[in-house]
Amino acid sequence: MLKLAILGVLYDQPLHGYELRRHLAALTGHVRPISDGTLYPAIKRLEADGLLVRETEPGSAAAPRHTLHLTEAGRTALLDRLRAPEPLDISDGNRWFTLLASLRHLDDPAAQAAVLRRRLAFLSEPASFFYEGDRPRAAEEFTDPFRRGMLLIARSTTETEVDWLRATVAELDGR
Repeated sequence: MLKLAILGVLYDQPLHGYELRRHLAALTGHVRPISDGTLYPAIKRLEADGLLVRETEPGSAAAPRHTLHLTEAGRTALLDRLRAPEPLDISDGNRWFTLLASLRHLDDPAAQAAVLRRRLAFLSEPASFFYEGDRPRAAEEFTDPFRRGMLLIARSTTETEVDWLRATVAELDGR
């Protein structure tokens, strides 16, 4: 998820490490805060893989600053990942939102729609916790108010997402 998030954020513009961290926190921080101990080793791995480069520029006060830039290989890696996301990128909510935040970088509406269709197919599969055999469980069947709440929230968000996915796929198919 972090690799995808870094590549997606840097696709738009080069950033300093601090700025990158701020953008990543805005994207994923509410769910998974990213520490310096996680971010900077990830940056080093992406540099070692040739997906980004660090350029030095004069600092505004004293020390020079390092700006992170995507390489062509980095742009290609991001677009490849967006075209063919890993199964967990589709099924895990946090990874899905990270992928969704960068999906606009694919300039092919058919490829975007294909990714959305994969998420739609995933959401159409019954969630075992909320089913008894093949039958969906009703919220009223749960005496525990917290599990009942989980079911109500999950169903509401899933219905909203499915509606959005269908409308967006139709819009992309119409282009």
